Amino acid sequence: MTEVIQYLLDHEEALLFWFVFVEQLGVPVPALPLLIAAGALAGVGKMSPLAAIGLPIAASLGPDLLWYWLGRLRGGKILGVLCRISLEPDSCVRKTENMFVRHGARSLLVAKFVPGFSTVAPPLAGIVGMSMSRFLLYDGLGALMWAGSCVVLGYLFSSQLEQLAMSLAQTGGLLAVILVGGLATFVGVKFYQRQKFLRGLRMARITVDELKQKLDAGESLTIVDVRHAMDLEASPHVIPGALHMSLEEIDRRHHEIPRDRDIVLYCACPNEVSSARTALRLKRNGVSRVRPLEGGLDAWRARNFPLEAHNPKPNPA
Repeated sequence: MTEVIQYLLDHEEALLFWFVFVEQLGVPVPALPLLIAAGALAGVGKMSPLAAIGLPIAASLGPDLLWYWLGRLRGGKILGVLCRISLEPDSCVRKTENMFVRHGARSLLVAKFVPGFSTVAPPLAGIVGMSMSRFLLYDGLGALMWAGSCVVLGYLFSSQLEQLAMSLAQTGGLLAVILVGGLATFVGVKFYQRQKFLRGLRMARITVDELKQKLDAGESLTIVDVRHAMDLEASPHVIPGALHMSLEEIDRRHHEIPRDRDIVLYCACPNEVSSARTALRLKRNGVSRVRPLEGGLDAWRARNFPLEAHNPKPNPA
């Protein structure tokens, strides 16, 4: 065990860089404890304070730029990818969009402090067309605040953390068990929370083929696009005849939805999370004949079914 600890100490800078790099790519590994540990090492003279702060910043900028360019090139589709790889509930994307709309570039200053926000914020910056210079400025400042605060925290409590590390080292293999077990528990809890969240939103869905058949047969139904306004701006096409009404607008606009026909909701989430949430809200407001579209807008596109340009209608006074 002593050899393992010595190896970690001999390669702490490389470990710090790659751990942060992988986390910023979206892999669910917690880099925060390693940043605090780097501050503790700097506090006892075993690591350069400049490296402890500079390496995490450098490691985060590469993945952030990658997500930024993917957002510019792929638009709202990249958010669906993030929903699939994230252990956080898909609603994290929705919350991030709301925060980004309210605070713009300033939200990048705190993105890395908020679980689920760190990976989603860069592609959103690309989707809304933020300039690269502006993105790099705010993203770099945010990375500095994030890395700096964690390293300073570790630096201030370096003596206590060193004593803790020495005590754990004396326990031999127990330290490795704690580290591996802690990481496995973190990932397991996140996965369980995600599955529990999705099970709670399950309800009868309609497939894109069924919807197409109903439209071709002229059945009376209402289609509601519940994507966030930012997603709609990035991809301004809707299923023919669809009414756009975001999740955040449901409580004040539900009266616009007829009660005498089937209502089909769709979003851009791979698990139809936004449409399922909207369906639950509509049912609380007396709209009972509601079904989310299985696979959302991506499934409709995949079948090459027709789309039309979104023509926003002014809200009634």
